[in-house]
Amino acid sequence: MKKLLSLLMMFVMVGTMLIMAPADSYGQSYYVRKVRDANGRVRYVRVAKPSYYRRHRNRINMAVGTGAGALIGGLAGGKKGALIGSAVGLGGSALYTYKLKPKKRKYKKIRRY
Repeated sequence: MKKLLSLLMMFVMVGTMLIMAPADSYGQSYYVRKVRDANGRVRYVRVAKPSYYRRHRNRINMAVGTGAGALIGGLAGGKKGALIGSAVGLGGSALYTYKLKPKKRKYKKIRRY
């Protein structure tokens, strides 16, 4: 039984290492923003890499809203309250993130090989 358990753990560790390995090197890519000049031509201008919050704003807002709702619901009503609170928090944060304050800038990642 010990051998089987250790073998299973080894497979899981190797599998997660393969999944977590980076697929590309980050030094060879940069971000561009689409800009229209005075003549109406479209150009792509290199910009600095946006902050972590700017790049993952939607995910962070949804996670914070869900966690806050679960915390308040859990304090108010136990396990069932936490479940209801997380659903309400997720709905409120989705409404805020996608409808009330949507992202303004779009970034494209250009890879140079």
